Amino acid sequence: MLINFFLTLRKYKVPVTIRELMDLLAALKVQLVYANVDDFYLLSRTAMVKDEKNYDKFDRAFSAYFKGLEDLHGLLESLIPDEWLRREFEKSLTPEELEQIESLGGLEKLIEAFKEAKEEAERKEAEQGKEGQEGEEGDADKEGKNGPNGLGKGKKKKAKKVWDQRQYKNLDDSVELGTRNIKMALRRLRKFARTGVDEELDMDDTIRSTAHNGGMLDIKMRPERKNTVKVLLFLDIGGSMDAHVKICEELFSATRTEFKHLESFYFHNFIYESVWKDNRRRMSERIPTWEVLNKYAHDYKVVFVGDATMAPYEITHAGGSVEHWNEEPGAAWMERINNVYDKVVWLNPTPQETWEYSSSVTMTQDLVDGKMYPLTIRGLEEGMGELSK
Repeated sequence: MLINFFLTLRKYKVPVTIRELMDLLAALKVQLVYANVDDFYLLSRTAMVKDEKNYDKFDRAFSAYFKGLEDLHGLLESLIPDEWLRREFEKSLTPEELEQIESLGGLEKLIEAFKEAKEEAERKEAEQGKEGQEGEEGDADKEGKNGPNGLGKGKKKKAKKVWDQRQYKNLDDSVELGTRNIKMALRRLRKFARTGVDEELDMDDTIRSTAHNGGMLDIKMRPERKNTVKVLLFLDIGGSMDAHVKICEELFSATRTEFKHLESFYFHNFIYESVWKDNRRRMSERIPTWEVLNKYAHDYKVVFVGDATMAPYEITHAGGSVEHWNEEPGAAWMERINNVYDKVVWLNPTPQETWEYSSSVTMTQDLVDGKMYPLTIRGLEEGMGELSK
């Protein structure tokens, strides 16, 4: 049965190997979990999933394979013969308990009596539920045939299974990101170095120095490791980007916490001779793009965020901007940025499969040497990987 579960995980694109399956079998062998499907879910997820971005795929596979299973009895019955279970059960009984079972007709009779009692209890519970539903029919009619939530009054409501909640759905690398997931992806770009004044204890050097000092304590300090990556973030704002405000806000929030050396600017549709920092004053407080290029050194990583959806002439022609007269085409300014900075990527919030249908997206992709990535976890990771080369 676990072999088929393993194959189901593979079907749902969970990257599991025989090694993970053997780990799960070893855990079951020592009874880390027993007869509890929730415990088995947590154990199997721990053993089989090595990257939390695959949690949602695992949940969907688990739900599909164990659908309707309330505990591990079905699993145990398929793995362990009834005869073996009965022998093990009899071994745990005292001689007096065995005699009592024999007086009742043997273990088979006892099991049969248990089944009959269970069936009778279920029948009575069903009848009581039916009576309760009929007695409250008037109330049900006021709020709909099956009550306000579409459920019969006498029916028992089952708690939603953990794997059906799919609280990790947004961790799938093909869906849109949340702030936490963006932070995780951005960390691929972080580069730590020791800078500044001494702030933390250097344990290794302290031990070494103390040993060389005849056992007399010689404390050594060192500068704290800090993220030294420097980022220029250019965000497209307005127009067709209004549909992507939420994800851009999450990206902006994540970059502000992940990178100490971050400078952010806004533009509309494409980069021209000026950008701005405050959208409320974008007409009166513009920053010349030349000033940005001269102020921030070439070791900055440049990230553009925009859908690159516009008329092609907005990129290729002077006067192409829809808001002002630009003396030079946007393509010329993008070329200058590429000449100053070695690492430039473009993050596009629109689905990647639609890019080929937009000539402006294709043109922008060419201007950044093909380094355009979708604004998904996978795309962001690939973009950060490119910047960190």
